[in-house]
Amino acid sequence: MNATSATFELLGDRLTLAVLRDAFLERTCRFNQWLERTGAPPAILADRLNALVLRGVFHRVPQPDTPERYEYQLTELGLSTWLILVCLWGWQREWTAEGAGEPELVHEQCGHRGPAVVVCWECDNHITARNTVVEIESDAVWSSTSGARRRSSRLPSQPTQSGDMQFNTVMEAIGDRWSALVTGYALAGARRFGDFRAALNVSPTTLTDRLSRLCAADILRKCEPGQQYRPTARGMDLFGVYASFIWWSGQAFPDATGRGLIIRHRLCDALVEPVLKCRGCNSRLDRTSVRFDHLRTQ
Repeated sequence: MNATSATFELLGDRLTLAVLRDAFLERTCRFNQWLERTGAPPAILADRLNALVLRGVFHRVPQPDTPERYEYQLTELGLSTWLILVCLWGWQREWTAEGAGEPELVHEQCGHRGPAVVVCWECDNHITARNTVVEIESDAVWSSTSGARRRSSRLPSQPTQSGDMQFNTVMEAIGDRWSALVTGYALAGARRFGDFRAALNVSPTTLTDRLSRLCAADILRKCEPGQQYRPTARGMDLFGVYASFIWWSGQAFPDATGRGLIIRHRLCDALVEPVLKCRGCNSRLDRTSVRFDHLRTQ
């Protein structure tokens, strides 16, 4: 399995992202706490946590008060998923109605509130789908995902806390392997039904369904003549999300059989390593220099 496909298989569902969200924002670390917050069936939650432990995102430690039970603590690899979560939050904040009710990202140094800019680590310039080149390894995505375990995003509705960070809308683009791959290929330049079909070796019925869903979600649009599918402005702005996933895949799966997708920045010809920059003071951000405010002023 290549690194990109393995990453979407591991992280690309609503429950897994909710687990990571709560670990960062609420310092959730116990199974029963996630059960209460997510409303997920215990068996499915246990499956997700076990997968994250096996990949090294969490490690288990005995609970101080009940040693026969465990807490789940983020590893260094787990802490690096912060970039993905912030990019997901930024997209939802900018492009969805529910984003207005989410917590605000605050830069501690200057007090700026709101989404950051995704820039290139090498040259410090803004990275977008228009100033980058996505390189796709031949046959890599299909060969690694054809036998992948199916993950359902149709879980019970999560209890919504005041100012909670939700990922419901973005699941249309990354909530299952085919939606994620179709969106990724569209950002990489695929336009026609046959292009997607040849690259993914997906059944016509499945591909038609995912293209229809993505068009209904205003992530792609169907253009006449020629039956082309092009990313909308909303879809194009998912580029930062995909860049963060692809960068993380190299950290999480260094021994995978290929990267699957690689992004190169046209302005400096470097492989993209995304970094966040504050729109207020123009300085680079990391997880220790920002906070999420749960209580919004009216």
